[in-house]
Amino acid sequence: MTVKRQLSMVLDLNKCIGCQTCTTACKLMWTNRNGREFMYWNNVETQPGKGYPRDYQNMGGGFDEAGALRAGRQPSQEDYGIPWEYNYEEALMTGTDPWLRPNIKPTWGANWDEDQGEGDYPNSYYFYLPRLCNHCTNPGCLAACSRNAIYKRQEDGIVLIDQERCRGYRYCVNACPYKKVYFNEQISKSEKCIFCYPRIEKGLPTACAQQCVGRIRWIGYRDDTEGPIHMLVEKYKVALPLHPEWGTQPNVFYVPPLSPPRYGPDGEMLNESRIPLEYLENLFGDGVAAALDTIRTERQAKADGKGSELMDTLIGYNHAEMFKLS
Repeated sequence: MTVKRQLSMVLDLNKCIGCQTCTTACKLMWTNRNGREFMYWNNVETQPGKGYPRDYQNMGGGFDEAGALRAGRQPSQEDYGIPWEYNYEEALMTGTDPWLRPNIKPTWGANWDEDQGEGDYPNSYYFYLPRLCNHCTNPGCLAACSRNAIYKRQEDGIVLIDQERCRGYRYCVNACPYKKVYFNEQISKSEKCIFCYPRIEKGLPTACAQQCVGRIRWIGYRDDTEGPIHMLVEKYKVALPLHPEWGTQPNVFYVPPLSPPRYGPDGEMLNESRIPLEYLENLFGDGVAAALDTIRTERQAKADGKGSELMDTLIGYNHAEMFKLS
């Protein structure tokens, strides 16, 4: 799918603190009502973990090596986690119930396994992975839609759903390997992240990026050779797509996380990263080792007082300079 320009986002996982401010900003703006209670167009997962919806990485979708759509399945309500309310009135106002409790027994939710990770002390590890629609160059959702309801905007490559054309067949949900298309039971239509295009059209960044307290998100156009996206993705190659093997060509990229060294049985520090390289390569492809080496080299150069264009960009001294929307 050829577009005039492609808007993209880079997220630095070395700076994400898992505060869920981005999730809350998106939730309050777009998905806090009308059948969207279970939807998180933006969510922050703990990795290693099952993700959201639960175990989405094994639900299929995307494209095979020959470019054909792969079979996928729709997550169940239990995979998302059935939304629940609390007995605020009885517990906090009337005192008729001594306990504050959910109105159902929760079994799963968007950050159910938050901060769990893997490994045994002192070598346990985890990191945070924010996820949103990747606004792919080759979207599986678009290819699967028999109604031509899904399209990429020519001016910025944002992937949207025409609600007038959508009939709720849910082929798009099955075909998206990231499971970032949701079906709204109340209106019988599919919905998804719209990259805050009403804000973009006013020259404002997305809500998730604007509210990010860790300054982990950059937004810009892929063809802007002076912008942050080109620098991080093309020039230094430290920002990588999530699961590139799924064939959708995502336009959301991640700077993979560094980690402390592992400890040996006698408490000695080993020359091994606590987060296994193989795990990161499973997420971000075979460019991880080179990306991490570049970050280490540039970080040391900055520490030695030599200066580093890459580190100055990743630090994000001026929040407004992280968004280049023209």
